[in-house]
Amino acid sequence: MASSELKVQLLETFAALITAAFGLVAALAWNETIKTAVAQVFGSGDDLLGLAVYAVIVTILAVVMTLIIARALGKAKAAVEAEKK
Repeated sequence: MASSELKVQLLETFAALITAAFGLVAALAWNETIKTAVAQVFGSGDDLLGLAVYAVIVTILAVVMTLIIARALGKAKAAVEAEKK
């Protein structure tokens, strides 16, 4: 029983860390996009469209992975609760 609870705690920790990592990557992608947009408006910008596409892809990936992780965590918690009963 303690082993299952430890697994759930590990999954919760990994879920939080992975979610934070995807959030950071998405934030960095949008940061570059916004910086480039500002540079284009005020002069000398890089490839804005490429950065925008990159930011959208990373954001979608972050959302999808977060949902997958949350579902897996929910299933693990349900299994532990069922085991306790």
